[in-house]
Order: sequence, then structure tokens, then C-alpha cells
Amino acid sequence: MKVAIVCDWLTNVGGAEKVLLAIHQMYPEAPIYTSQYNPRGIDWFHDAEVKTGWMKILPSKLRRLYPMIRQNYFNHLDLSDYDLVISVTGAEAKSIKCGPNTTHICYCHVPTQYYWQMYDEYVENPGFGIFNPIVRPCFKKFVRPLRKADYIGAQGPDYFVTISDYAAKMIKKYYDREATVIAPPVEIKKFKTVKNKAKREGFINYSRQVSWKRQDLAIRACIAAGKKLTIIGSGPEHNNLVKAANNSKLITFLPAMSTEGLREELIKSEGFIFPSIEPFGIAPVEALAAGCPVIALNEGGARDYVKPGKNGELFKEQSVDSLTKVLKKFDYTKYKREEIIESAEFFDVANFKKRLKEFVDEKMA
Repeated sequence: MKVAIVCDWLTNVGGAEKVLLAIHQMYPEAPIYTSQYNPRGIDWFHDAEVKTGWMKILPSKLRRLYPMIRQNYFNHLDLSDYDLVISVTGAEAKSIKCGPNTTHICYCHVPTQYYWQMYDEYVENPGFGIFNPIVRPCFKKFVRPLRKADYIGAQGPDYFVTISDYAAKMIKKYYDREATVIAPPVEIKKFKTVKNKAKREGFINYSRQVSWKRQDLAIRACIAAGKKLTIIGSGPEHNNLVKAANNSKLITFLPAMSTEGLREELIKSEGFIFPSIEPFGIAPVEALAAGCPVIALNEGGARDYVKPGKNGELFKEQSVDSLTKVLKKFDYTKYKREEIIESAEFFDVANFKKRLKEFVDEKMA
């Protein structure tokens, strides 16, 4: 069987890239087609045949400026010579051309967020700093044709697979397509720990520091509740988060670190705070694998794995008051570490590969 894999871009490390890596391991001979590739930003695919076209000449750091160009690029990418094409996308890669003899399975994380469910957030803060006043009106002007093209592109795949019940509902709402839920792969074994007696103190969050991740909510709530919080990572919102902390001794900022470092931080934390609305969330499941309970917003993909009273808690509204109330009552000693770890096992990489292979085999048959 002749197989190809497609993704939006391959320039940095993230949850989407972890899905792509697992699928590459399933089909190591399959070439990976993408708009831009930066092996210095992500060094996981040296053994893969990564194919890029004319977009490779553009600076990858400015990829957020290229949605219209990217849409055109994938619209003209013809993969009709393949028996099976798997696109891994949260943007434009689903728009590729496939012939009648090609089965196209789209593993769609979520409909393109800046066109649909997070449009208002992107308009408020496009993420270009001092250039936001220039980017904002341009984005508003072009979003309607981009939405139309995105919707048309979503009608091309034969089957949709997605990461959570929440994402499946968004795909139905914006693309009018049904999607099968196969949760993304999480490296459970790398975060799993033997029983330890480390003293747990304070809370933790690690992720890209962008406005819609709402780490500012976690900071303000922890200060209000008198709880310590460690924020790990970097991103365009870092300076704003430091300002939100206002030199509080309760808030600690640490740079991005290795899996081993994250695991050590998790096993000495009372809980992982997950305040954003996301279609899934790899980091909180990693926290569960380390035996660290999760406090998440009661919206989005977190509802697929956070079980109140068993492995964490859900807070009702994306507000400081709502999160603060949960933090003040939170007592990590009431959760059983073994049950927390067990709740993460379902999301292991091996389970993902097994479920996806069964899905592919069924559709190809």
C-alpha cells in the first residue's frame, strides 16, 4: 500500500507534532508533505522523507502570516498517486487533492481556530505585539474568503478522526462532518513514576505562553487563594504574565525543560492547573501519568479525562473567582495516586497506534 502523510507545517515541537511522530512510526516509509520544515526547530524526523514545495523559501518564524498562501499551496498539492493519505491538521493541510482511488483520512485536531471557534480571541490579540493594530484589520478583511476556502477544503477528506468529544462537536458545527474520536498519543511511560514520598507544595502549569492559554488566570487565582504556582515555558505572553504576577513571592517562572525535569516538578506539585479551552491538552494528561491531579476548566477536551473527585477537579467558569474557589478547597491528599496514574493509561502511545491502525484497516477494507 502506497501511503503519504501530510501536515500543515513542521517547524517546532508541540502536541500536533507528537501525533505526526506516532503516525510516522506506524508508516515509516511514507513521505511527509508539508508547507515548511525547520529541522532545527524539531529534530524528530531525520529518518523521514520530508517534502516541501516553494513555500520553504519563506521565513518559517512568520508562518502565522501565511494562511492564504498556505491554503493555495495545499489546494494545488496533488497526492492522487497514493492509496492512503493521512493528513494531520488543525489548519489548511486537509485541502490537498486526492483522486477517486485514494482514501484520505484526516486526523483533525480542531477546525482552524483563528477562523472559527477562537476568532474573537485572535481578533483581540493576534499575537504580533506592536503590529497587532496593523494585523487586526487585515485579518478581519480576509477572514470571510478564508473561512469559505477552509469549509470547502474540509469536504474533501473521506473520513475525519479527531482528538476529543469537544473537537468532534466543533467539526460537526463548522464543517458539517462526522468525526471518530481517537485521543492523541501521550508518552505515559516517560512521566510515570515509582511511588515517591516527595513533599507536594504549590501548583504547576507548563505550555506555550500565548494569550488564549490563560496562564494569567492561574496566576491571579493562585495569588488570590494564597497558593504557590510554578509557570514553566516561554512565549509571546511571557512579559505580560510576569506583570500579572506583580513580583508576588507565590509565583515562580522557570524556562522550558526536559521531560525528566517536568516529571520532577510534577511529582512535587499539589496539582496541575489547566485554565484554557482546548480540544484536548497533552500536558495535563502527562501530569496525571506522574500522579499529579489536574484542575481544569469544565469545557473543552479536559472533560474527556478529568474525573472530579478521582483524578482532579473542574471549575465552572473561565474566571479568577471560579478557579480561586476550587483552589481554596483543593486537598491533594484525598486523591489516590494509583488511580490518578491509571486514569492516564488509556492515552498511551501504543493504545493510540492500535486504535488508529484498526480504524485505517477498517476503512481501507
